[in-house]
Amino acid sequence: MNKKILKLGILTVAGAAIVAMKKSKKEKLVYSYPQTKVKKSDYKNTELNKQKKNSKGIYYSSGNYEAFARPKKPKDIEKKSAYLVGSGLASLAAACFLIRDAQMSGDHIHILEASNIAGGACDGVADPDRGYIMRGGREMEDHFECLWDLFHSIPSLEHPENSVLDEFYWLNKEDPNYSLCRATNHRGKPSENFGKFNIDAKGRKQIMKLFFTANEKLYDKTIEDVFDEHVFDSDFWLYWRTMFAFENWHSALELKLYLQRFIHHIGGLPDFSALKFTRYNQYESLILPMIEYLKQNGVIFHFHTQVTNVIFSFENDQKVAKSIEYIKNSKTKILPLTKDDLVFVTNGSCTESTLYGDHHTPANGDAMIRITGCWNLWKNIAKQDPSFGHPEKFCGNVSKTRWESATITTSDTKIIDAITRICKRDPLSGKVVTGGIVSCEDSNWLLSWTVNRQGQFRKQKEGEICIWLYSLFCDTPGNYIHKPMKDCTGEEITAEWLYHIGIPLDEIDELAKDHANTVPTMLPYITAFFMPRTARDRPDVIPDGCVNFAFLGQFAETPRDTIFTTEYSVRTAMEAVYGLLDVDRGVPEVWGSVYDVRNLLDASVRLMDGESLLDMDLPMPIEKLKGWLLKFVKDTDIEKLLEEYELIKK
Repeated sequence: MNKKILKLGILTVAGAAIVAMKKSKKEKLVYSYPQTKVKKSDYKNTELNKQKKNSKGIYYSSGNYEAFARPKKPKDIEKKSAYLVGSGLASLAAACFLIRDAQMSGDHIHILEASNIAGGACDGVADPDRGYIMRGGREMEDHFECLWDLFHSIPSLEHPENSVLDEFYWLNKEDPNYSLCRATNHRGKPSENFGKFNIDAKGRKQIMKLFFTANEKLYDKTIEDVFDEHVFDSDFWLYWRTMFAFENWHSALELKLYLQRFIHHIGGLPDFSALKFTRYNQYESLILPMIEYLKQNGVIFHFHTQVTNVIFSFENDQKVAKSIEYIKNSKTKILPLTKDDLVFVTNGSCTESTLYGDHHTPANGDAMIRITGCWNLWKNIAKQDPSFGHPEKFCGNVSKTRWESATITTSDTKIIDAITRICKRDPLSGKVVTGGIVSCEDSNWLLSWTVNRQGQFRKQKEGEICIWLYSLFCDTPGNYIHKPMKDCTGEEITAEWLYHIGIPLDEIDELAKDHANTVPTMLPYITAFFMPRTARDRPDVIPDGCVNFAFLGQFAETPRDTIFTTEYSVRTAMEAVYGLLDVDRGVPEVWGSVYDVRNLLDASVRLMDGESLLDMDLPMPIEKLKGWLLKFVKDTDIEKLLEEYELIKK
């Protein structure tokens, strides 16, 4: 019966359009200009009201009208200064928006960073002792509206006459991304189910139910509360969990938001044709151009500056940041603030307390995890008012928020040939290689690996490639190395990976020992933002009553968008700057594919692995309805729409 209900739901989507069309035939369309006097209250449904700012001083825009407009300089901007705590993508983006849109002088902008390098989670370094290190990678798509709004203004490092967006656009037009092998089993053999979701009717019904469930009904619920083996045993879940790093115990709400946010990419999940990547690692491609832009505009970076607290005063209904406490050169210092001093804090971090290993040393996941830095900062701020969120919901259970990644560097031809056999491309061509992760579906670690365009670092040696891999189950013994990944050296991780890409057993140990260098990284909080949560656990970008303070990044709350993306960081930055400084420019709304019947129809067919409306085996009453529907839509645009998205086929 569940399958029948699901199919009835598909018919309902198409039927809704028919009802609307039928109703319009009965009604006479009259175009006239009303002469009645318009009352002030009548403006509530006008286009003008859509641009009305919310209580945070922000409004959302659609289309490109405001994307090309330069806002007027905010009042008294010359008197104001900004202090940005942390130097990750969100903080750097906020500094760029302060200069470009708020027109604040760069020498009034201070970035306070605890380490000696900017970039946060968007890293990519050539460590002289360990080797190349990438803790993660960033996948992007067309509709990262705020990200592209930012990078069309940031000059390229190699060709300053062009923007970072220009180069990214040209690259992905000339060398589009797609995968020729999404998953393997039996030691490197391509999965026979490539391109199929293989999810049964009960599983599809569970996905549909989650898709339409109200957010508040999903507070503090896990994915295991809404899905069972009908989803978990499907290829859909293999593709989804390995691409987005969801675990079964993570937030059902966050999964629902992801489904809605990326409904237009359901069809691109198996082959990654939905994705776009930078030419080099994310640090060199995204972070360095921003740093150069900010430095040229006079922004001041303060490294080795550990902010430990922001102290507030509570005046009537206002929350005012009065001082910043920080440690510099082992000394605790206090920076006094006025209402003209704006404070932007990145609260929480997915890469905080990273543990590094090397080719001969594990990144020991059982070592003491430091809850320092931005987590302690957020805790100290949150103690002062409930509107500042509840950090313990996200950083309180490392066993459920961690996984391990590693960067393998090699120039060995046997290893490169094995990669070529699986991805069906030359890893040394400089073009797309794997097109995204390749998941080893029979791996005890649930290991996934990828090779991006090479060289992934500008100074990488010719003939050398970097492989990035990660495992969702780092506490489980491997298939070849019978140890949990968290206890493995880089050499042992390499051996386990070589086993899964089909290297002959008698060659694995030697290749892993002498023909590669691997740097493992244990990330205790990498999926902290996926932990089950409820309202107010993540604070608003601008908490109620704040006049000179905002949160940035993955643990701040903004409507409809999804965390663990570059877009989310940049969106929170734009909202924070526009809201605190009353910048009269709309924040681009989140792409509305969830409200587009075309995307809904396409996703429905994709989840059914291409089964059309005519292929469905329906009970007799619904079968008659199907016949009536097909007759009614004949020779209409609705028939064309259903044909285009293969709900019906000629």
